[in-house]
Amino acid sequence: MSTMKFTEDHEWLRVDGDVATVGITDYAQNALGDIVFVQLPDVGASFGAGDEAAVIESVKAAGELKMPLAGTILEVNGKLAEAPATVNEDPLGEGWFIRIRLDDVSALDGLLDQAAYDKLTA
Repeated sequence: MSTMKFTEDHEWLRVDGDVATVGITDYAQNALGDIVFVQLPDVGASFGAGDEAAVIESVKAAGELKMPLAGTILEVNGKLAEAPATVNEDPLGEGWFIRIRLDDVSALDGLLDQAAYDKLTA
């Protein structure tokens, strides 16, 4: 069973064991506007928590997907190269960015659950 977690930087994680699928929230994609370009990291790259893992460019601004927790990139969503607007259309589904293997699963405890994230964005 997967668990959803959120960061204060508006990333979401869908966690299964020590693997997390990561993307940006609906709130974040709304704030960015129409996304026109996504630059994803290399599979096998390792990042620390808070490191810039992907670049996101929209018609309004440039932003980044920060690594929510330390880990290694297992997979990237190659579809975003051809169709970056997928992030706007389905940010919590088909618009995911990366899958990572978490260095420390217990670090998830420091992230927000759905209720806490809803309160943050209210």
